[in-house]
Amino acid sequence: MAESSQFLLLLLLCLSLHLAFSEVIFEERFEDGWKSRWVRSDWKSSEGKAGSFKHTAGKWSGDPDDKGIQTYPDAKHYAISAKIPEFSNQNRTLVVQYSIKFEQDIECGGGYIKLLSGYVNQKKFGGDTPYSLMFGPDICGTQTKKLHVILSYQGQNYPIKKDLQCETDKLTHVYTFILRPDATYSVLVDNRERESGSMYTDWDILPPRKIKAIHAKKPKDWDEREYIDDPDSVKPEGYDSIPAEIPDPKAKEPDTWDEDEDGPWKPPKIPNPKYKGPWKPKRIKNPNYQGKWKIPWIDNPDFEDDPDLYVLKPLKYVGIEVWQVKAGSVFDNVLICDDPEYAKHVVEETWAKNKEAEKEAFEEAEKVRRAQEEEESRRAREEGEQRRRDRDRDRRHRYRDRYREKYSRHDIMDDYHDEL
Repeated sequence: MAESSQFLLLLLLCLSLHLAFSEVIFEERFEDGWKSRWVRSDWKSSEGKAGSFKHTAGKWSGDPDDKGIQTYPDAKHYAISAKIPEFSNQNRTLVVQYSIKFEQDIECGGGYIKLLSGYVNQKKFGGDTPYSLMFGPDICGTQTKKLHVILSYQGQNYPIKKDLQCETDKLTHVYTFILRPDATYSVLVDNRERESGSMYTDWDILPPRKIKAIHAKKPKDWDEREYIDDPDSVKPEGYDSIPAEIPDPKAKEPDTWDEDEDGPWKPPKIPNPKYKGPWKPKRIKNPNYQGKWKIPWIDNPDFEDDPDLYVLKPLKYVGIEVWQVKAGSVFDNVLICDDPEYAKHVVEETWAKNKEAEKEAFEEAEKVRRAQEEEESRRAREEGEQRRRDRDRDRRHRYRDRYREKYSRHDIMDDYHDEL
């Protein structure tokens, strides 16, 4: 028991030392005072198309005191940014992480964040502002459920070539992007790796290192036969003389058979159990098998390496700039650091410990919503039925009045004829 306690203490000490050497560039949990760090942009304000952000945990959450910033109202552009200590990822790992909850039926809209370099007029920050990294979900209808990873290289934006999918439910999810000095990357969702690879292969930034030798031809002596006939296989003597069918030994001449009329009786034939079909030599693995020939890859003469391919321009701002048909997305726990382990620790500290409580709160809210919808539907049915009854009553009254008017005119004419 003592050894176990010592091991745990040692593990915690190692973790503490590891975290002590990591650098947190920017961390925002949107606690009190967050407005002093963030600047809402005036972009689209003159057109009446600028949305805003409210400080809230949303309609359901694992911890009502753990608030983020939520887009509102509907059908607007939302733009807000914060200045961060200038950071270069040269020879360092870059970790970008944040959480988002699509509380609304978003229909069509983004939920991504941006890292920006150089000077940015935060009051004018908008869709045309250059950025170095764009990362996060983008949803539109049932077709687009994309997870963007767009990197800027020499002033041009390059989206990742892989089709990454984002989460589409109404619960909080954490998105993490890790970019390393060897130009490899990882994308995590809720602390689980969703994708990984290299900037050299998964973005069309540089020409590929290798290309197919399209003019190459398969050598004439290339052997693609995986199996061949056994050259030592010999057909047994007399194999070809074995008939495929033989007379049925159990057959008997019918009592009614008349050789004078029917001719000589012959027993019917049946398959010969000794017949094995046409002889074929035994098949064996080809000792000279070289596999299916493929066009070889060669060094690309147009490839010129850039050892700083992974390096972004020095980062100075983090921003949220999205358009949404329906508002209600809650952004929270924005983190920029150089240590993936610290980022995982933050996920465990924030999202992981609250996810079950949030799910329960969401399910309870869904029960209330469904009950309200059922009640509204019941009232609508009752009101519709009442309107139908009212129309039927009015119709009957109109028919009765017409009937009375009709026969009242007949009575007057009868009196007139009587007088005549």
